[in-house]
Amino acid sequence: MLLSHGGEPSPTGGPVARWSVEQVLALAPDDASRKAGTRLGTAGPWTGTGRDAAGAVWGLCKGSGSTPYRTVVDTTGPAYSCSCPSRKFPCKHALGLLLLRASDDAAFRPGEPADWAAAWIEGRRGRAAEKGGPAPGGDAARGPADAAARKRAERRAERVTGGAQELEQRLGDLLRGGLAATDRSGYDLWEETAARMVDAQAPGLASRVRELGAITGSGPGWPVRLLEECGLLHLLDTAWLGRERLPDPLAATVRTRVGLPMSAEGAPVRDHWLVLAQYDTPDGKIVARRIWLYGQESGRTALLLSFGAAGRAPAQALPVGATIDAELTPYPGGGQLRAELGEQFGAMPPAGPPPGIAAAAAPAVYGDALRQDPWLDAWPVTLRDVIPVPAENGWQVADAHADSALPIAPAALSRPGLWKLVALSGGGPVTVFGEIGHRGFDPFAAWEPGETEEGGRTTVGPVVQLV
Repeated sequence: MLLSHGGEPSPTGGPVARWSVEQVLALAPDDASRKAGTRLGTAGPWTGTGRDAAGAVWGLCKGSGSTPYRTVVDTTGPAYSCSCPSRKFPCKHALGLLLLRASDDAAFRPGEPADWAAAWIEGRRGRAAEKGGPAPGGDAARGPADAAARKRAERRAERVTGGAQELEQRLGDLLRGGLAATDRSGYDLWEETAARMVDAQAPGLASRVRELGAITGSGPGWPVRLLEECGLLHLLDTAWLGRERLPDPLAATVRTRVGLPMSAEGAPVRDHWLVLAQYDTPDGKIVARRIWLYGQESGRTALLLSFGAAGRAPAQALPVGATIDAELTPYPGGGQLRAELGEQFGAMPPAGPPPGIAAAAAPAVYGDALRQDPWLDAWPVTLRDVIPVPAENGWQVADAHADSALPIAPAALSRPGLWKLVALSGGGPVTVFGEIGHRGFDPFAAWEPGETEEGGRTTVGPVVQLV
């Protein structure tokens, strides 16, 4: 197995921060890998372990055969290489090596990499240097390809337009027949309409239509919720049909919402990015991985989005709580939250949480974001000095210094992360990162309260993932 995804060792050769056990376990693609990696996180199976100042670690792990597995990890990527046949990444050997590094620094001899590890590390550096070179064939070779791509994009836009026009007709028929009667039509009506949107190459419209079909069985008051979602879908249809009259950022948002592929563009932003949270969600037959970052100098929050095929975890992974010196290229659209991870220049010492806002200010932040993207379900925020407390119908995070609180979103009530947050708080204020939306606040990560130093200043402990 040879797996790597982004990032290069620190060119300065400066010291690289060690990962904690929790950060390593967060990289595991599934529970089975996490358990197998834990069993290999001791010195027993390993020989020839070493590390260098640029962030690489390597070692030989005893397996079932006579030849040990060769494992090397570049922690500034992170990127992994192992001679085992596993198709998971990181594999259990890479996880075990990192867990050993987290718990027993003395087990790793500092110095130059072993020959087999050095070959892989130097190959990565060489490929990174080649990325800046000109594409074969130059502009003359790209010209015909660009023209063909424009024609394909135009044909797809025509199909999406036809789908949006058909969807408008179906929404009109639905409203004329009365929303209260739609529960008698069953889910087939919505599934057939969604299939038509798939045929029109508008997967974003298809996804929203399928969501409409689930509302009729969502309990009392469903006609009101159905009307609200139909209104948002109508707004998206009309925005697509009149996209030439929209401002460029909003037009880019509309293209993304209907399901057209977009590429990262614009000037890269280099910063020291704190990894706030990482979690996977099923998206049909694939798995979507979301990694939230915060730029300590720019003050920007960014989202890295990657996907894995059925049964496989996405390739991109970063340890929660780590800080990386890297470039991010934003995608177009309202808010420009999504970004693409570019060149990495090394890992940085652990950092504290973002500055954060009061709980009472969070709804206004979400409202401002809706001006740029009316179809936005939630917006990332960091809340400072909040306390999780039980409420009449669930839980809420209350401001420790004011008479205000935010309900915790229903999706978070069934996750074990809620009880992690309650235990972490212990009735005292904590700093929490998550998303604020029309359903409430969904917590993703929190920072352990630190100790009070002389002068009354309170330190902040390491981050704890809640998803």
